[in-house]
Parts: sequence; C-alpha cells; structure tokens
Amino acid sequence: MSKTATFKLAAIQAAPILFDKTASVAKACSLIAEAGSKGANIAAFGECWLPGYPFWVEGPVVDLTWEASAVFLENSIEIPGPETELLAQAAKKAAIDVTIGVAERDPHSNGTSYCTAITISKKGEILNRHRKLKPTHAERIIWGDGDGYGLRVVERPYGRISALNCWEHQMMLPGYSLAAQGTQIHAALWPGWEKKPRLDEYCWARQHLLSRAFASQACAYVICAAGVRLEKDIPARWRPLGIWEHPGRSAIIDPRGEIIAEADIGETILYAEGSLDKVRAAKAACDIAGHYSRPDVFELRVDRRPNESRVQFSDAEERGGDAKSSDSFADE
Repeated sequence: MSKTATFKLAAIQAAPILFDKTASVAKACSLIAEAGSKGANIAAFGECWLPGYPFWVEGPVVDLTWEASAVFLENSIEIPGPETELLAQAAKKAAIDVTIGVAERDPHSNGTSYCTAITISKKGEILNRHRKLKPTHAERIIWGDGDGYGLRVVERPYGRISALNCWEHQMMLPGYSLAAQGTQIHAALWPGWEKKPRLDEYCWARQHLLSRAFASQACAYVICAAGVRLEKDIPARWRPLGIWEHPGRSAIIDPRGEIIAEADIGETILYAEGSLDKVRAAKAACDIAGHYSRPDVFELRVDRRPNESRVQFSDAEERGGDAKSSDSFADE
C-alpha cells in the first residue's frame, strides 16, 4: 500500500450553543483547532450545527414555536459572511479542511433558511455550498428547498470530497451524482441519533445504515458526523418546546461499508486513518459510475444552476425609457 495516499478523517461530535451563532462559531473554531492539532486532513460537523438543529418543528405549534423560529432565522447566516470568515480563518490556522452544517439565510428575502453544508479548505477558501434538496417531514416548516448547485465533488491533495445532509442519503439520486464524479471521501451530516420512545433505534439505524450504504455503493470513506443536543444544552426558555435528545453516535466508515471507528453518546472527536489504495481497490470491484453502470439503459441529468432570487426587477433606465425608477421617486 502506498504511504503517500493516506489521510486522517475526523468526525466532530459536539453540541452547538443553541440559538447563538456567535458563541457557536467560537466553539466551532476551537474544535477545528483541536482536530487540526491531531493531524486530521478533514473534519466534519453534524447537520445544521450552526446555530443548532431546529428541534421544535417536531412539536405542537404554539406561540413559543414562532418565537423560536424567529430567533433561529435571526441566527442563521449568509454565505459568505462574518461567520464563514471566522470559520475560514480557523481552518487556515489549523491547516485542515472543514465541512460544517449551517442554517443559511436567504440573502434576498431574509425570510427563509436552508439546511446547508459548506466545505472550507485549509487555505481558508469556501470550496462548496450545498443546500439540502428536500427538508424531511416537519423540517419543511423551517427550511426551504435547496438547489443542485452544491452537488459537486471537490478535488483535494489527498482525495475527492463531497457532502450531503441527513436524509438526502435516502434519496439515492444525489448520492449517485456524487459517485459519478468520483467521490472518495464523503461527509454525511446528521443531527444525531434521535433518542425518542419507539424511534431511537430506528433513527440510529438509518443514520448508520444509510451512511454505510453510501460508502459501499460509492466505494468511498464516509464521515458519519452526528450532532449532539442533550436536555442540558437546551436553554430553559425553549424547553417547553420539547426535550428529546440528539446524543450523537458518529461513525467513520470504509469504502467497503464497514465501520472502522464509532463514537458513543456525548461530546468527542472521532478519528480514523484512510487510504486511497483502499478506495481504488473497492472501486475496481464495483464502480457504479463506471464499469458497474449501464448508461445505455439509465440517464441522470442534474441541474446545478443556483436557485437565486425568484423575482426579476426591470427599471426604466435599464430598458432605455424615460420613466423614473422607484428609487428615484424617493428622492423627491
């Protein structure tokens, strides 16, 4: 096996400071520094880690629900923005690539957030922004539909990396689009194993099984990064909205779909070594985008145009007319 094709993966399993983007960014920067000091090439946080998963959308709609949603929107971030700049500085200082889940505020309407995974290079550059294509179940209350812009694989010195959020791994086609681009290291971002009556084992199984399926099908390492949100992490004001927990259970999975590192509940950083030789060996056996595909039977088209402003404004000056624009009337 080649020694030059190895790398170190990290799954950051930690609780954000709920409803506080400033404090959460500060904590994220500290965790990035720790992962970098351990020699990790790439670290992944859980889904919507900044400013925390909107857990109240699963509960009844009461006045406090709307207050929580408003505060959540206020603490969502724009990309790029001051928060991403701080994360980029931390990644550069620690010399580590980072994928982190954030709530991204729509810069046009300021009234919609997206469940977004951003990938930042060790040089402090934003490499990719992927908005969750379809929020799951009650998440549609708080998140808008994403676009295909971020369905991209990013080339890094140690391998090709990609990212998806939570149940995007259930959709199949997003994953295939990344496998078709030759992903070798994939960040699977999850809010965390859901510790609910009758649902806990089901949700834990989906988190691991879908991540393992992706690893096996794409022949890629998968960082199954799970978030943490225990009862003690929820500010007292918001506890009436529900205190079911996300205790973690991150994992790192090899290109054969086998778990090579696994975390229990609570805060930790999980590490594992990877090798491109093992990626190539797995792909040689079953490359679903190459020799194990049937392009003569199946065709997949992906629209990667960004879904930006939904309204196009044309002022008189732009058309060459004499009428004044709405802005000029304000000066009279």
